[in-house]
Amino acid sequence: MKIIVCVKQVPDTSGKVAVNPDGTLNRASMQTITNPDDMNAVEAALKLKDETGCKVIVVTMGPPPAASMLRELMAMGADEGVLVSAREFGGSDTYATSQILAAAIDTIGVEKDDVVMCGRQAIDGDTAQVGPQIAEKLGLPQVTYAADIHKDGENITVKRMLEDGYMTIKVKTPCLLTCIKELNNPRYMSIGGIYETYNKPLATFDFEKLKDHKLIDPSTIGLKGSPTNIFKSFTPPQKGAGMMLEGDGKETCEKLASILAGKHII
Repeated sequence: MKIIVCVKQVPDTSGKVAVNPDGTLNRASMQTITNPDDMNAVEAALKLKDETGCKVIVVTMGPPPAASMLRELMAMGADEGVLVSAREFGGSDTYATSQILAAAIDTIGVEKDDVVMCGRQAIDGDTAQVGPQIAEKLGLPQVTYAADIHKDGENITVKRMLEDGYMTIKVKTPCLLTCIKELNNPRYMSIGGIYETYNKPLATFDFEKLKDHKLIDPSTIGLKGSPTNIFKSFTPPQKGAGMMLEGDGKETCEKLASILAGKHII
């Protein structure tokens, strides 16, 4: 059994966000982190590894520096890393990204007992589309919004979060699960893991490696092959500091009315 976890290096939205003239994010000028929901997926995979001794492979699509993120996840306990990186893949939307990642996962190989895991969504797009699209393109059953995961033989029992409660679903492997932050608390890198990470295999899948796969079509990957077009993207203006009025009597109400009238709001 092996677990393939899709992860993404995303801009740290607590800092400066830069946008290119074509509407895409200028990722090179921003600090990056591992997407938070993906960290929960990695932790879920590592817990199953602790229980079953299975192999955990982390996969990401991005520029060459994303390899450092994979090394950090391998220091947490993942066994292998795969970096999917090529200029032809740059600018891909969710449809094109899922095409490429599905091709990479299929190249790694999905066998009878295997599980593919993804985070619920990435904080740079908030679409929650890539995981389900990968499942569709690989023909895998999928369970989204996993809040609890247990493996029993060929079956995976998932407690799935809904808007007003939970649903318990039993699914056979191979399957794809998307994980939410309520699932667990990701572990830290260990000292031993940091020492071992550079002895673990890290492969790079470039365009030459994947170009012959049936899902890799130049017309459906990259910026030109992405059906989603960004009309406009910009950094919202900074809001000014607010004003707090204390008290709940008539005097406070009159002061508030005076301020609003002075700004021609009322």
